[in-house]
Amino acid sequence: MDIVYWSIIIILMILSFVGLVYPILPSVVFLMGSFLLYGVFFSFEPFSWLFWTIQILFVALLFGADYMANLIGVKKFGGSKAGIWGSTIGLLIGPFVIPVIGILIGPFLGAVIGEWIVHRSNLKTAVKVGIGSVIGFISSVFTKGFIQIVMTVYFFMVV
Repeated sequence: MDIVYWSIIIILMILSFVGLVYPILPSVVFLMGSFLLYGVFFSFEPFSWLFWTIQILFVALLFGADYMANLIGVKKFGGSKAGIWGSTIGLLIGPFVIPVIGILIGPFLGAVIGEWIVHRSNLKTAVKVGIGSVIGFISSVFTKGFIQIVMTVYFFMVV
């Protein structure tokens, strides 16, 4: 049964990294779920209060990194809340409409359409905001990926 248990734990960890580029998958839920399942399947004994405190701080950092990267990316290129909302909606819809490349086209088009409709921005300004949205998304993927790697390595060091 150990092989089955470890397979489930590893699959959840892999899904957490897939969730970096497919935001419809809740990365942090899968990662924390893998830690909790380890405790259920094997033992919670290796997990001290320090382990859970550090992991929860990393979870907060993950949420903050995701929000800040998008916010900074859009704002730095002159966007508004409309661009941020459009980018977020495009990020969720894009991969389903255009598999693979939709993860980049979705936030771009969402931000452009959001800025253009709400603020009647000229197309050049709206495209600039769309580019900022994509840059924000890409930087958040790398930042969150690094944090998740640290969380996973720490988990394996503890167990």
